[in-house]
Formats: sequence, structure tokens, C-alpha cells
Amino acid sequence: MRHRLAHRKLGRTSEHRGALLRNLCTSLIVHERLTTTLEKAKELRPFAERAITLGRRALSADSPEAALHARRLASAYFFAGNTNRIPDGGYKRPRAPRTAGVEALDKLFGEVANRFADRAGGYTRILKLGARKGDGAEMAIIELLGSGKNTVHVEEKKEEKKSRLRFFGRKKKASSDSAKDEKK
Repeated sequence: MRHRLAHRKLGRTSEHRGALLRNLCTSLIVHERLTTTLEKAKELRPFAERAITLGRRALSADSPEAALHARRLASAYFFAGNTNRIPDGGYKRPRAPRTAGVEALDKLFGEVANRFADRAGGYTRILKLGARKGDGAEMAIIELLGSGKNTVHVEEKKEEKKSRLRFFGRKKKASSDSAKDEKK
């Protein structure tokens, strides 16, 4: 029985599940839109919204210490930022680029926190896409509200005239009038 068990296991150990959620949250904040399975999206939603709430808390903090505390707490929700960073200095040593975790943290405490400053919660949206062809897994898009990228573009299919198939699945040849015009 699964009485009073809160989260999905997603077929992973707890360490692997935590790493998966941190990676998904990092990608969601950086790209503002993510295509994944429905179960992963449902697990990611409260995880990412807690991080966004920490960004909002730092925005409205009274002291810089409280803002720094919220930033350090939020860093646990993202992929580790500077673990492979080369130290600065030295002759002609290039500065290492920022990793995705640092970029996500900067974006969260800048653009995303400002966007959701007046919103009390519900910062994400999940759109169902249907079953994946390979294994039948239910797919979904999870995205941040209010971004310019969140419009779902559905192309309308043009109706084409269907040609009838003749014997053995062969199509009817072009009309004899057009063939004669091409020979002349």
C-alpha cells in the first residue's frame, strides 16, 4: 500500500532522483521550457516552485544577509555551479565560462524573481503532449508562466488531394496530355 507516501520514485535511488530533479530544475530556469515525461514534470513542479519562491524572498528581503541566505538555500536546487572551474590568474590562462547552475541562479534572482514578484504561487504550467512513440510514456511540456517562449505553435495541415492507388500500390501515372506537352 502507498498510504501517506508523498513523492514518486521514478525508478531511481534517492541520490539519482535528487540529481535528476536538480538537472531538470536547472534546465527549466535557464531555458524556461522543458519537454519531459508527465511524471517527471509533476515531480519537478513543486521542486522548481520552491526555488522560485526563494528568489522572490531574496527580492523582498530587508537585509543583505537574508538575501544571501535565500541565495545559498536556492543553490541547492540547481546543478553544482563551479566544481570544475579553473582558478583565475596565470599567464594567458583563459577565464572558465560559467556553468549552467551559476547561470540558472543568476537568472532566478534577476529576471525570474522580478517577473513573479506579485504572484503568490503557481509559477509553472504543464501541458500534456500524448504518448511517446517508442515506449508509450506520457509526455508533457513544463514551462514558466509569462515568458515569451510559452506559446505553443501548432501548424495547420493543408489538405492535399489524395491520389488513388492502383494495382500493387502504384500511383496513377500523369495524364497523357501533360506527358505529350513535355515531349514537344
